[in-house]
Amino acid sequence: MKFIVAFILTALLSYAAALYFPWWSIAVAAFVVAALVPQKPFKAFLSAFLAVFLLWAILAFIIDANNDHLLSGKISQLLLKVKSSLLMIAITGFVGGLTAGFAALSGSYLRKSN
Repeated sequence: MKFIVAFILTALLSYAAALYFPWWSIAVAAFVVAALVPQKPFKAFLSAFLAVFLLWAILAFIIDANNDHLLSGKISQLLLKVKSSLLMIAITGFVGGLTAGFAALSGSYLRKSN
């Protein structure tokens, strides 16, 4: 139950924070949720990683679909030498997920040390 609560809170706070603050505010949101919701470190990492991975992947897909996958296709050709919009969306979600996951891991260790 705590996993689901942490997942939803992280996704909602990350989305709200990203509307008004820089992209890295997702880390602050994940840290705060992990510090407030008691979980084991791995579960805290996993809940934050999955929440932000899905959030960023869905938002990136929506934005990408609105421009007919033009930008992501060209960027993937430049960086990966393959024209794959979905791979760029997955990489985007992975970067956000790692950022939030490590922030939640830090928050969980902070809570555990107190």
